[in-house]
Amino acid sequence: MSTDTLEEAVEQAVRGGCTVVQLREKDCTSLEFYETAKKVKKITDRYQVPLIINDRVDIALAVDADGVHVGQDDLPAKEVRRILGPDKVVGVSAGCVEEAVKAAADGADYLGVGAMYATSTKEDADVTSREELLRIRAAVDIPIVVIGGINQHTYQNFKGIGIDGLAVVSAVIAAEDIEKAARELSEGFRS
Repeated sequence: MSTDTLEEAVEQAVRGGCTVVQLREKDCTSLEFYETAKKVKKITDRYQVPLIINDRVDIALAVDADGVHVGQDDLPAKEVRRILGPDKVVGVSAGCVEEAVKAAADGADYLGVGAMYATSTKEDADVTSREELLRIRAAVDIPIVVIGGINQHTYQNFKGIGIDGLAVVSAVIAAEDIEKAARELSEGFRS
């Protein structure tokens, strides 16, 4: 990270065009996650950008986040939807058509599909082929965000095929100029 705090990095990314922030904290206590989420929520609220909490429905409810993103080994999307209600966002990770169709049927608002490439932020993730991504796109009507290894060199592989967004971490957060990196990815994908 090229900033002193996560909050600074988030603010720069949002100023650069990041349209949703997902907070993913795997290696901290629940209290630390909660405190970080409160700080990040102040920034996302200021810029009117949704805050999605990864895995933790309790943290999302505690900070009044806009939603939760769950994986295949987390609380089922149907239960997350029941707990959060109809007005919050539920995102689900999917790597194949079966997972995508089930997530959509269970009330997911969007899918995070991938990992599209090997990534250091989730080393145990299986790679989803482009062919499977296209099958998923054909099988579901909800928005799809590609995840895993998306950066300045790979994002163009997803333009013009019905993909709604890119999920990036290191391509932006590790950049020397976070705002510029976010802007370049955002504008490049949308053009």
